Amino acid sequence: MISKEDFEAFVERLVKEDHREVVGVQEKGDKFVFDELKAAKDLRLDYDVTILPPKKYFMPQRETLVKYKVKDGHKAVNEITPRIILGIHPYDLEAIRQMDKVFSDTYEDKNYLKKREASVLVGVNIENVSEWCFAGSMGTSTIEEHYDLMLTDIGDKYAIEIGSEKGFELLDEADVMEASEDDISAVKKKKEGVKEKFEKKLDLPPEELPILLERSYGNTDFWKEHSEKCYSCGSCNLVCPTCYCFDVKDFNELTLDEGERIRQWDGCLLEEFAIVAGDENFRENRYQRYRHRFMRKGRYIHDRFGDIACVGCGRCGSHCVPDIADPTEIYNDLKEVTK
Repeated sequence: MISKEDFEAFVERLVKEDHREVVGVQEKGDKFVFDELKAAKDLRLDYDVTILPPKKYFMPQRETLVKYKVKDGHKAVNEITPRIILGIHPYDLEAIRQMDKVFSDTYEDKNYLKKREASVLVGVNIENVSEWCFAGSMGTSTIEEHYDLMLTDIGDKYAIEIGSEKGFELLDEADVMEASEDDISAVKKKKEGVKEKFEKKLDLPPEELPILLERSYGNTDFWKEHSEKCYSCGSCNLVCPTCYCFDVKDFNELTLDEGERIRQWDGCLLEEFAIVAGDENFRENRYQRYRHRFMRKGRYIHDRFGDIACVGCGRCGSHCVPDIADPTEIYNDLKEVTK
Protein backbone atom coordinates (compact mmCIF):
# COMPACT_ATOMS: atom_id res chain seq x y z
CA MET A 1 0.00 0.00 0.00
CA ILE A 2 1.03 3.60 -0.56
CA SER A 3 -0.75 6.82 0.37
CA LYS A 4 -1.70 9.06 -2.54
CA GLU A 5 0.54 11.79 -1.15
CA ASP A 6 3.52 9.44 -1.02
CA PHE A 7 2.69 8.09 -4.46
CA GLU A 8 2.79 11.58 -5.96
CA ALA A 9 6.15 12.19 -4.29
CA PHE A 10 7.38 8.85 -5.66
CA VAL A 11 6.33 9.77 -9.21
CA GLU A 12 7.93 13.19 -8.84
CA ARG A 13 11.25 11.54 -7.96
CA LEU A 14 10.97 9.26 -10.98
CA VAL A 15 10.27 12.22 -13.27
CA LYS A 16 13.42 13.97 -12.09
CA GLU A 17 15.65 10.99 -12.89
CA ASP A 18 17.72 11.45 -16.02
CA HIS A 19 18.45 7.84 -16.97
CA ARG A 20 14.96 6.94 -18.18
CA GLU A 21 11.79 8.54 -19.45
CA VAL A 22 8.59 8.53 -17.41
CA VAL A 23 5.36 8.36 -19.40
CA GLY A 24 1.87 8.70 -17.98
CA VAL A 25 -1.72 9.41 -18.90
CA GLN A 26 -2.50 13.12 -19.16
CA GLU A 27 -5.36 15.35 -20.26
CA LYS A 28 -5.48 16.63 -23.82
CA GLY A 29 -8.54 18.85 -24.14
CA ASP A 30 -11.45 16.64 -23.15
CA LYS A 31 -9.52 13.46 -23.95
CA PHE A 32 -6.52 11.60 -22.56
CA VAL A 33 -3.14 10.58 -23.99
CA PHE A 34 0.01 8.74 -22.99
CA ASP A 35 2.82 11.31 -23.02
CA GLU A 36 6.05 12.14 -21.23
CA LEU A 37 5.42 13.38 -17.70
CA LYS A 38 6.97 16.68 -16.69
CA ALA A 39 5.36 16.74 -13.23
CA ALA A 40 3.58 14.18 -11.07
CA LYS A 41 0.53 16.41 -10.73
CA ASP A 42 -0.20 15.97 -14.44
CA LEU A 43 -0.75 12.21 -14.09
CA ARG A 44 -4.40 11.14 -14.42
CA LEU A 45 -5.13 7.63 -13.20
CA ASP A 46 -8.91 8.17 -13.21
CA TYR A 47 -9.15 8.44 -17.01
CA ASP A 48 -11.59 6.44 -19.14
CA VAL A 49 -9.55 5.67 -22.29
CA THR A 50 -6.60 7.18 -24.16
CA ILE A 51 -6.65 8.25 -27.81
CA LEU A 52 -3.80 5.89 -28.77
CA PRO A 53 -2.74 2.74 -26.92
CA PRO A 54 0.68 2.43 -25.26
CA LYS A 55 1.85 0.07 -28.03
CA LYS A 56 3.19 3.22 -29.73
CA TYR A 57 6.23 3.04 -27.42
CA PHE A 58 7.23 -0.42 -28.69
CA MET A 59 5.96 -0.09 -32.24
CA PRO A 60 6.22 3.64 -33.07
CA GLN A 61 3.94 5.16 -35.68
CA ARG A 62 7.07 5.74 -37.76
CA GLU A 63 10.58 4.44 -37.10
CA THR A 64 13.84 4.14 -38.97
CA LEU A 65 15.07 0.56 -39.45
CA VAL A 66 18.19 1.12 -41.56
CA LYS A 67 20.38 4.08 -42.53
CA TYR A 68 22.88 3.93 -45.35
CA LYS A 69 25.65 5.91 -46.98
CA VAL A 70 27.12 4.68 -50.24
CA LYS A 71 30.64 5.25 -48.95
CA ASP A 72 30.12 3.68 -45.53
CA GLY A 73 27.55 0.96 -46.14
CA HIS A 74 24.35 0.44 -44.15
CA LYS A 75 23.62 0.34 -40.45
CA ALA A 76 20.64 -1.16 -38.62
CA VAL A 77 18.88 1.34 -36.36
CA ASN A 78 16.92 0.72 -33.16
CA GLU A 79 16.33 3.79 -31.03
CA ILE A 80 15.69 2.50 -27.51
CA THR A 81 14.65 4.74 -24.63
CA PRO A 82 14.47 3.17 -21.14
CA ARG A 83 10.98 4.03 -19.99
CA ILE A 84 8.42 3.69 -17.20
CA ILE A 85 4.83 3.76 -18.43
CA LEU A 86 2.30 4.69 -15.74
CA GLY A 87 -1.43 4.03 -15.79
CA ILE A 88 -2.03 1.23 -18.32
CA HIS A 89 -5.53 -0.22 -18.17
CA PRO A 90 -5.92 -4.02 -18.04
CA TYR A 91 -7.25 -4.28 -21.61
CA ASP A 92 -4.14 -2.50 -22.94
CA LEU A 93 -1.91 -4.79 -20.88
CA GLU A 94 -3.65 -7.77 -22.49
CA ALA A 95 -3.06 -6.17 -25.91
CA ILE A 96 0.64 -5.79 -25.13
CA ARG A 97 0.77 -9.46 -24.11
CA GLN A 98 -0.64 -10.39 -27.51
CA MET A 99 1.80 -8.08 -29.31
CA ASP A 100 4.70 -9.63 -27.40
CA LYS A 101 3.63 -13.02 -28.70
CA VAL A 102 3.29 -11.83 -32.30
CA PHE A 103 6.65 -10.04 -32.44
CA SER A 104 8.55 -12.94 -30.89
CA ASP A 105 6.97 -15.63 -33.10
CA THR A 106 8.97 -17.24 -35.94
CA TYR A 107 10.96 -14.08 -36.70
CA GLU A 108 11.94 -12.14 -33.58
CA ASP A 109 11.47 -8.44 -34.20
CA LYS A 110 14.38 -6.89 -32.32
CA ASN A 111 13.11 -3.35 -32.79
CA TYR A 112 9.93 -4.18 -30.91
CA LEU A 113 11.34 -6.63 -28.36
CA LYS A 114 14.27 -4.50 -27.19
CA LYS A 115 12.01 -1.47 -26.71
CA ARG A 116 9.62 -3.69 -24.78
CA GLU A 117 12.42 -5.11 -22.62
CA ALA A 118 13.59 -1.60 -21.72
CA SER A 119 10.16 -0.63 -20.39
CA VAL A 120 8.48 -0.99 -16.99
CA LEU A 121 4.69 -1.36 -17.20
CA VAL A 122 2.66 0.08 -14.33
CA GLY A 123 -1.00 -0.74 -14.71
CA VAL A 124 -4.02 0.74 -12.98
CA ASN A 125 -7.42 -0.84 -12.50
CA ILE A 126 -10.21 1.03 -14.25
CA GLU A 127 -11.88 3.79 -12.29
CA ASN A 128 -14.07 5.36 -14.98
CA VAL A 129 -15.39 3.47 -18.00
CA SER A 130 -15.63 4.89 -21.51
CA GLU A 131 -19.13 4.69 -23.01
CA TRP A 132 -17.61 2.73 -25.91
CA CYS A 133 -15.68 0.22 -23.81
CA PHE A 134 -16.84 -3.40 -23.49
CA ALA A 135 -13.83 -4.95 -21.78
CA GLY A 136 -16.20 -6.64 -19.34
CA SER A 137 -17.46 -8.85 -22.18
CA MET A 138 -13.94 -9.71 -23.34
CA GLY A 139 -12.58 -10.73 -19.95
CA THR A 140 -10.09 -7.85 -19.98
CA SER A 141 -11.58 -5.46 -17.42
CA THR A 142 -9.11 -6.86 -14.89
CA ILE A 143 -5.91 -8.83 -15.30
CA GLU A 144 -3.83 -10.89 -12.86
CA GLU A 145 -0.48 -10.98 -14.69
CA HIS A 146 1.57 -9.46 -17.53
CA TYR A 147 2.38 -6.25 -15.66
CA ASP A 148 5.29 -5.11 -13.53
CA LEU A 149 3.10 -3.25 -11.04
CA MET A 150 -0.67 -2.86 -10.80
CA LEU A 151 -2.37 -0.03 -8.91
CA THR A 152 -5.87 0.00 -7.46
CA ASP A 153 -7.41 3.19 -6.08
CA ILE A 154 -9.09 2.46 -2.72
CA GLY A 155 -9.76 5.97 -1.48
CA ASP A 156 -6.87 7.80 0.14
CA LYS A 157 -4.27 5.26 -0.99
CA TYR A 158 -3.29 2.87 -3.76
CA ALA A 159 -2.92 -0.86 -3.43
CA ILE A 160 0.09 -2.12 -5.39
CA GLU A 161 0.34 -5.65 -6.75
CA ILE A 162 3.82 -6.73 -7.80
CA GLY A 163 4.01 -8.70 -11.03
CA SER A 164 7.74 -8.94 -11.78
CA GLU A 165 11.26 -8.41 -10.53
CA LYS A 166 11.38 -5.09 -12.39
CA GLY A 167 8.31 -3.96 -10.49
CA PHE A 168 9.78 -5.10 -7.18
CA GLU A 169 12.99 -3.16 -7.83
CA LEU A 170 11.06 -0.02 -8.78
CA LEU A 171 9.27 -0.08 -5.41
CA ASP A 172 12.63 0.25 -3.65
CA GLU A 173 12.26 3.97 -4.39
CA ALA A 174 8.76 4.22 -2.87
CA ASP A 175 7.52 4.60 0.70
CA VAL A 176 5.21 1.57 0.85
CA MET A 177 3.60 -0.47 3.62
CA GLU A 178 2.19 -3.97 3.90
CA ALA A 179 -1.47 -4.41 2.96
CA SER A 180 -3.96 -5.36 5.66
CA GLU A 181 -6.72 -7.93 5.24
CA ASP A 182 -9.17 -5.04 4.86
CA ASP A 183 -7.02 -3.55 2.08
CA ILE A 184 -6.92 -6.85 0.22
CA SER A 185 -10.70 -7.21 0.54
CA ALA A 186 -11.14 -3.65 -0.76
CA VAL A 187 -9.06 -4.46 -3.86
CA LYS A 188 -11.09 -7.58 -4.61
CA LYS A 189 -14.33 -5.64 -4.18
CA LYS A 190 -13.06 -2.88 -6.48
CA LYS A 191 -12.14 -5.37 -9.22
CA GLU A 192 -15.53 -7.07 -9.02
CA GLY A 193 -17.27 -3.70 -9.14
CA VAL A 194 -15.51 -2.71 -12.37
CA LYS A 195 -17.19 -5.57 -14.24
CA GLU A 196 -20.61 -4.03 -13.57
CA LYS A 197 -19.75 -0.62 -15.06
CA PHE A 198 -19.84 -1.50 -18.75
CA GLU A 199 -22.93 -0.47 -20.72
CA LYS A 200 -21.79 -2.02 -23.99
CA LYS A 201 -21.83 -5.80 -24.06
CA LEU A 202 -21.43 -8.74 -26.40
CA ASP A 203 -24.44 -11.04 -26.60
CA LEU A 204 -22.16 -14.06 -26.84
CA PRO A 205 -19.01 -15.33 -25.14
CA PRO A 206 -15.89 -14.19 -27.05
CA GLU A 207 -14.87 -17.86 -27.36
CA GLU A 208 -17.73 -18.31 -29.85
CA LEU A 209 -16.49 -15.62 -32.24
CA PRO A 210 -14.16 -17.83 -34.35
CA ILE A 211 -16.97 -20.27 -35.19
CA LEU A 212 -19.51 -17.50 -35.76
CA LEU A 213 -17.17 -15.69 -38.16
CA GLU A 214 -16.25 -18.86 -40.01
CA ARG A 215 -19.93 -19.58 -40.65
CA SER A 216 -20.66 -16.02 -41.76
CA TYR A 217 -17.71 -15.43 -44.10
CA GLY A 218 -19.85 -16.06 -47.18
CA ASN A 219 -22.73 -13.85 -46.03
CA THR A 220 -21.83 -11.16 -48.55
CA ASP A 221 -25.10 -9.27 -48.10
CA PHE A 222 -24.41 -8.76 -44.39
CA TRP A 223 -20.90 -7.40 -44.94
CA LYS A 224 -21.96 -5.17 -47.84
CA GLU A 225 -24.82 -3.69 -45.86
CA HIS A 226 -22.75 -2.94 -42.76
CA SER A 227 -19.80 -1.53 -44.74
CA GLU A 228 -21.87 0.70 -47.01
CA LYS A 229 -20.94 3.89 -45.11
CA CYS A 230 -17.28 2.96 -44.55
CA TYR A 231 -14.83 5.69 -45.63
CA SER A 232 -11.89 3.23 -45.85
CA CYS A 233 -9.99 5.78 -43.75
CA GLY A 234 -8.27 3.24 -41.51
CA SER A 235 -8.97 5.15 -38.28
CA CYS A 236 -10.18 1.97 -36.60
CA ASN A 237 -6.90 0.23 -37.47
CA LEU A 238 -4.69 3.07 -36.29
CA VAL A 239 -6.20 3.36 -32.79
CA CYS A 240 -6.42 -0.39 -32.18
CA PRO A 241 -4.03 -1.79 -29.53
CA THR A 242 -3.70 -5.18 -31.27
CA CYS A 243 -3.23 -4.06 -34.90
CA TYR A 244 0.41 -4.57 -35.87
CA CYS A 245 0.49 -4.22 -39.67
CA PHE A 246 3.12 -1.91 -41.08
CA ASP A 247 4.52 -0.75 -44.40
CA VAL A 248 8.23 -0.45 -45.18
CA LYS A 249 9.54 2.28 -47.49
CA ASP A 250 12.93 3.54 -48.64
CA PHE A 251 13.66 7.27 -48.68
CA ASN A 252 16.75 8.36 -50.60
CA GLU A 253 18.42 11.74 -50.82
CA LEU A 254 18.36 13.37 -54.27
CA THR A 255 22.09 12.67 -54.60
CA LEU A 256 21.44 8.95 -53.91
CA ASP A 257 24.49 9.07 -51.65
CA GLU A 258 22.50 8.25 -48.53
CA GLY A 259 19.04 7.38 -47.31
CA GLU A 260 17.01 5.37 -44.84
CA ARG A 261 14.48 2.59 -44.64
CA ILE A 262 11.49 3.30 -42.41
CA ARG A 263 8.42 1.43 -41.30
CA GLN A 264 5.13 3.02 -40.41
CA TRP A 265 1.71 1.89 -39.31
CA ASP A 266 -0.59 0.53 -42.00
CA GLY A 267 -4.19 -0.64 -41.94
CA CYS A 268 -6.26 -3.27 -43.71
CA LEU A 269 -9.17 -0.86 -44.22
CA LEU A 270 -7.05 1.31 -46.52
CA GLU A 271 -7.81 0.74 -50.20
CA GLU A 272 -4.19 0.12 -51.22
CA PHE A 273 -3.33 -2.20 -48.33
CA ALA A 274 -3.71 -5.49 -50.23
CA ILE A 275 -2.19 -4.36 -53.55
CA VAL A 276 0.73 -6.51 -54.72
CA ALA A 277 3.02 -6.47 -57.75
CA GLY A 278 1.13 -6.06 -61.01
CA ASP A 279 -1.48 -3.91 -59.23
CA GLU A 280 -3.50 -6.95 -58.21
CA ASN A 281 -5.65 -6.05 -55.18
CA PHE A 282 -6.78 -9.03 -53.12
CA ARG A 283 -9.40 -6.96 -51.29
CA GLU A 284 -10.43 -4.43 -53.87
CA ASN A 285 -14.01 -4.07 -52.63
CA ARG A 286 -14.80 -2.12 -49.51
CA TYR A 287 -16.89 -4.88 -47.92
CA GLN A 288 -13.96 -7.31 -48.29
CA ARG A 289 -11.67 -5.00 -46.31
CA TYR A 290 -14.36 -4.36 -43.73
CA ARG A 291 -15.01 -8.09 -43.33
CA HIS A 292 -11.29 -8.80 -43.09
CA ARG A 293 -10.92 -6.50 -40.10
CA PHE A 294 -13.57 -8.31 -38.08
CA MET A 295 -12.35 -11.71 -39.24
CA ARG A 296 -8.86 -10.81 -38.10
CA LYS A 297 -10.01 -9.71 -34.65
CA GLY A 298 -12.28 -12.64 -33.94
CA ARG A 299 -10.97 -15.53 -36.04
CA TYR A 300 -7.64 -15.28 -37.88
CA ILE A 301 -5.48 -14.33 -34.88
CA HIS A 302 -7.26 -16.95 -32.81
CA ASP A 303 -6.44 -19.60 -35.41
CA ARG A 304 -2.77 -18.56 -35.39
CA PHE A 305 -2.05 -17.59 -31.79
CA GLY A 306 -5.08 -18.69 -29.77
CA ASP A 307 -6.12 -15.13 -28.85
CA ILE A 308 -9.23 -13.09 -29.60
CA ALA A 309 -7.54 -9.95 -30.95
CA CYS A 310 -10.14 -7.57 -29.60
CA VAL A 311 -9.67 -6.45 -26.01
CA GLY A 312 -12.84 -4.36 -25.80
CA CYS A 313 -11.21 -0.93 -25.44
CA GLY A 314 -13.81 0.66 -27.75
CA ARG A 315 -11.37 3.01 -29.46
CA CYS A 316 -12.40 1.88 -32.95
CA GLY A 317 -16.06 2.65 -32.36
CA SER A 318 -15.38 6.04 -30.80
CA HIS A 319 -13.14 7.17 -33.68
CA CYS A 320 -15.35 6.00 -36.55
CA VAL A 321 -17.04 9.00 -38.20
CA PRO A 322 -19.91 7.05 -39.85
CA ASP A 323 -20.29 4.98 -36.63
CA ILE A 324 -20.00 1.51 -38.18
CA ALA A 325 -16.91 0.13 -36.43
CA ASP A 326 -18.30 -0.81 -33.00
CA PRO A 327 -17.52 -4.54 -32.63
CA THR A 328 -20.39 -5.15 -30.21
CA GLU A 329 -22.94 -4.02 -32.79
CA ILE A 330 -21.36 -6.01 -35.63
CA TYR A 331 -20.89 -9.25 -33.70
CA ASN A 332 -24.31 -9.02 -32.01
CA ASP A 333 -26.01 -8.39 -35.38
CA LEU A 334 -24.04 -11.24 -36.89
CA LYS A 335 -25.21 -13.59 -34.17
CA GLU A 336 -28.83 -12.67 -34.92
CA VAL A 337 -28.61 -13.29 -38.67
CA THR A 338 -26.59 -16.48 -38.24
CA LYS A 339 -29.08 -18.26 -35.98
